[in-house]
Amino acid sequence: MSEDIVIRVLLLPIALLYGIGIGIRNLLYHSGVLRSVHFDLPVISVGNLSVGGAGKSPHIEYLLRWLNQHIGISVLSRGYGRKTMGYRPVTVIDNAEQAGDEPLQIKRKFPDVPVCVSESRALGVPELVKRNPDTQCVLLDDAFQHLAVTPGLNILLTEFSHPFTRDWLLPAGRLREWRHGYRRADIIIVTKCPPELTTQQRYELLMEIDPYPRQRVYFSRYQYGVPHEIFRPDARRALDLDTHILLVSAIANTDYLLQYLGGEAGSVQTLEFEDHHYFDETDLVDILRRFESLPHRNKIIVTTEKDAVRLELHEDFLREKNLPVYVLPVQVSFCDNDEVEFQADVKQFLMDFKV
Repeated sequence: MSEDIVIRVLLLPIALLYGIGIGIRNLLYHSGVLRSVHFDLPVISVGNLSVGGAGKSPHIEYLLRWLNQHIGISVLSRGYGRKTMGYRPVTVIDNAEQAGDEPLQIKRKFPDVPVCVSESRALGVPELVKRNPDTQCVLLDDAFQHLAVTPGLNILLTEFSHPFTRDWLLPAGRLREWRHGYRRADIIIVTKCPPELTTQQRYELLMEIDPYPRQRVYFSRYQYGVPHEIFRPDARRALDLDTHILLVSAIANTDYLLQYLGGEAGSVQTLEFEDHHYFDETDLVDILRRFESLPHRNKIIVTTEKDAVRLELHEDFLREKNLPVYVLPVQVSFCDNDEVEFQADVKQFLMDFKV
């Protein structure tokens, strides 16, 4: 028995207690003891069953790039990790401590889209609509477990290499609730698929997920762009085999990212932190030390878009030490013909919506 399995087995009693608590809460909503709010405009939720790593923000951004051309759309997030409280509109001049890393990342990419944060989606949605009366649709970021709001369209994300079907409840695994929570989803997107997804791979994962007849399953992947300097987005630098990288990241899972960078650069060293980690002075000194220890002349630091908004809090240090920090942009693309069918499903939901 491997060490990971032993640890999971030891944590199972705690996971079971956690699961019982979550199950009781869900049952209270299902039975109507706790009430869920419905709204008189289309609400689309994007979330997952696991803790981080499935790609919620890139998929929110995909929906924004597409839908913002046609309807008035707004985004509501809880703003995980922020130091502010209550409902708050996000502005492009905010920092991660004020707005949370992911909402700030989204706002800077879509400055004309209302992006707001609120611990309570049930209170946040009406406040958002009151302040932004042109809103015709609300995207809820990371709200799959937020049962106080019933979305009109519930999109569940799960990673290709770490699907919820193979995961365990916290703290033995990464599941926030029992696997059967996937039943609430209208659409399931298998994310971070390999560049060449085979028909056999699709079929095997579909059989594993075993969707209900009313559920549609789609497959997506990431497309990485050309890295740009953290404080100069117009200064880009293409990767090549002569470039050596120190990857600084605080995301839930770096496997997919490392696989990409490994094929684009000469070498990749990693310095990883917990998801949503706020870097402190000790971390910065460690980053500097690790970077200076790389035995290459042509070397850079690469980080993710989400990590960049937290690293920006230490702009003085990064500039003083002249650290070449580059941000790797990412976008979602769908596999095969899935984009056409996915968009058709979302369009149908919007056209069929009735108050």
